Amino acid sequence: MEKYLSYLEIERGLSSNTILAYQNDIVAFIDFLEGQNISESKNIVRNHFSIYTKNLMDENINPSSITRKIASLKGFFKFLNAKQELKHNPALGIESPRVPKKLPRVVSTDDIEKMLKTNLSTLEKAVFELLYATGLRVSELVGLNLLNIDLKVNTVRTFGKGSKEKIVPLGKPAAQAVKSYLKERETVLKLNKIENEQRVFINAKGKRISRQWVYNFIRSLGEGIQKTITPHTIRHSFATHLLERGADLRVVQELLGHANIATTQLYTHVSKKRLKEVYFAING
Repeated sequence: MEKYLSYLEIERGLSSNTILAYQNDIVAFIDFLEGQNISESKNIVRNHFSIYTKNLMDENINPSSITRKIASLKGFFKFLNAKQELKHNPALGIESPRVPKKLPRVVSTDDIEKMLKTNLSTLEKAVFELLYATGLRVSELVGLNLLNIDLKVNTVRTFGKGSKEKIVPLGKPAAQAVKSYLKERETVLKLNKIENEQRVFINAKGKRISRQWVYNFIRSLGEGIQKTITPHTIRHSFATHLLERGADLRVVQELLGHANIATTQLYTHVSKKRLKEVYFAING
């Protein structure tokens, strides 16, 4: 397992959070195998995966989580087989439970305007404007450093899932909000006697804001319009509003940093008519 986790980090460039999730999934399966009196990998058979999946379902683990766990195990056993640690791959062909496709929650442009008109600090306004203008994930936003933002050409450069680089244009309202915030940021740094700070978004103590802070902030904005929303809701809305205004699906795919265009379709909420138009525009 240690070799596999090193492979995920070094060769595939996955984030520490993703690697930790893989590790937890694999350890949980090993614990299950021990309960089945399996102590050697050569004794693992396909039926063990079926029993394990059934146990997860009996524990009312949601289908999407089970699918992720099974995907972790498939990757691990494929690696073992490729490295000849196993002569066969017992996970080959195992199936995951069907995950119902749910359309993501989005908010309207009117809701976006209402939230922007609330009494926001320069930090809050910059965070919200940047989320909506770029569709960044929370982890991407809180991890931004000064060198990631170019206010001369108004672009943001980030590294998403799998360390995939993407450069996203920054609209004028978002760029102005960031500029206003950066001026106030200088005051915060001086008060805390901090020099050469590269992190973009910092709190009153000069430390990087957390993902939890962003979640709480966005949730409070949602309460103001009597809706339950998260930062991912803003990401969905970003993609949806672009598509509704005629953006090409491939462009939105690049902006979101999706490896597969099918994922982009699931992250958006557009009419069947619009999806048909995009499909034939791509496939002729």
